[in-house]
Amino acid sequence: MDTVGTVRRLVPPERLTSRVTALEDAFVIGHFGLPAPRPDRPVVVTGLVDRAVTVTPDDVRALPTHRVESVHECFGNPLAPGEWVRRAANLVWTGARLRDVLDLAGIGDGASSLWARGADHGEFGGASSPDYLKDLPLDAVLDRALVAHTCNGVRLPTERGGPLRLVVPGFFGTNSVKWLTELTLADHRPEHLFTTRLYVRPGPDGRSVPVRELDVTSVLTRVADGVVHGWAWSSVPVTRVAVTVDGAPVAVELDRARGRAWQGFRARVGAGGTVVARATDALGRTQPTSGARNAVHRLRV
Repeated sequence: MDTVGTVRRLVPPERLTSRVTALEDAFVIGHFGLPAPRPDRPVVVTGLVDRAVTVTPDDVRALPTHRVESVHECFGNPLAPGEWVRRAANLVWTGARLRDVLDLAGIGDGASSLWARGADHGEFGGASSPDYLKDLPLDAVLDRALVAHTCNGVRLPTERGGPLRLVVPGFFGTNSVKWLTELTLADHRPEHLFTTRLYVRPGPDGRSVPVRELDVTSVLTRVADGVVHGWAWSSVPVTRVAVTVDGAPVAVELDRARGRAWQGFRARVGAGGTVVARATDALGRTQPTSGARNAVHRLRV
């Protein structure tokens, strides 16, 4: 399958001023060349299913429609997993539930892992790959994930993974496979460049685990009339954002959680100084002050 070049559009945090990020302000990045546009690209559903089926974009559009607003965040360069690149957006995805698509084939006994394969291919980090593959625990994504065909009301263009892409709210963008070609149900994890070699990081016991659920994070976007604005998110609701100005705490107003969308916050910073925001989520996780990909964001006002 031919590629037509890589698309990269990186947007600084100060552009992220809207609750729903405009598509022109949402980052675009891919490891390989952009696959040649194919508006009718089908998805094969296979593996531990009652019957293998081929699903077209029209088939997915004919299924019950679901709409999800959620944070879409790039984990960053898998060769430098501790580096925070601050690439994030809050987007509205429309498509069919993963469960409804898999039900067209029938979920077989023993299926515990979903393998999602994309059409992009090439070389990354000195290794070549014939495709892009991610695996996900089926029970965690069955009712959460969408097979999306639309973003912010616009039918998915090729640069955003069209015609069909997987979207997994609450998981890093690496799991939301673009240019979807195959959904495989299995009872084990696959060995692949992007499953066991890249996009992994140390777990609590020191062993490598795949990059999946979002870290607790906040970002400062702008200051207007002495008030700093920002967004906070995690895989679960954010319960608190602490803001300091030159080390002194100030009062913060935090929006209530809405599903897996990001939450706005505001704090009066007066004449300014060095502003630092630090979020805590419902699991009690707090952003590190330094030395991690989700370390606190500092803004000089």
